Amino acid sequence: MDLKDKVAYITGGTKGIGYGTAKVLLNAGMKVAISGRKQEDVENAAKSLGDSSRVFGVVSDVTNFEDEKNAVQKITAHFGQIDAVLANAGVGIFSSVDEMSVEDWDRMMKTNLYGVFHTLKASVEELKKSEGYYITLASLAGTNFFEKGAGYNATKFGVVGFTQAAMLDLRKYNIKVSTIMPGSVATYFNNHVPDEKDGWKIQPEDIGQLVLDLLKMNPRTLPSKIEVRPTRPDLK
Repeated sequence: MDLKDKVAYITGGTKGIGYGTAKVLLNAGMKVAISGRKQEDVENAAKSLGDSSRVFGVVSDVTNFEDEKNAVQKITAHFGQIDAVLANAGVGIFSSVDEMSVEDWDRMMKTNLYGVFHTLKASVEELKKSEGYYITLASLAGTNFFEKGAGYNATKFGVVGFTQAAMLDLRKYNIKVSTIMPGSVATYFNNHVPDEKDGWKIQPEDIGQLVLDLLKMNPRTLPSKIEVRPTRPDLK
């Protein structure tokens, strides 16, 4: 993909991996649309990313399909196209399965699992036109289960399975589909505030570089599932 002036849509793009990826793609010459649930967060993030002619912010809650459909319509009206989508929005709530509330279970399912479907469903016709790329942000929790992770594991195992099946469904349209499965990343995930102690972790821009590498990959080749982890977790 010749990336100059191509358009990427990133959900959950106001901070963390989404924001870091937006910066990487902008530096590569792309135009970027970011979404988030709060107007103030979207406006602040879009402003801090720089050139307003190449950055567009839109309010959308991925748990609501109509929100995502409206977001895609606004982005295509603004930029004229969508060439790549990163379904990044996610939430993690960790507790023993016997103590987990129905509300927490539903919140993770609706954000992490329903969200990737809503975003794809809303954008797939634009991706057919552009023969674009759809990327989900899963987790190593999508292949490795752990104590107090039943809800989160369920959603991320689901994201991995959904993405791999969607890849088989959509490649006939020349749409490429991949999932990225990170380990520990220095983000605001689960109410964490990154600081210097997170230096051993994967950084958000590292995931952005992976997204960029996928977009630059020769179209004959598809890395459909990427596991990525910190090199030296022993330094934490």
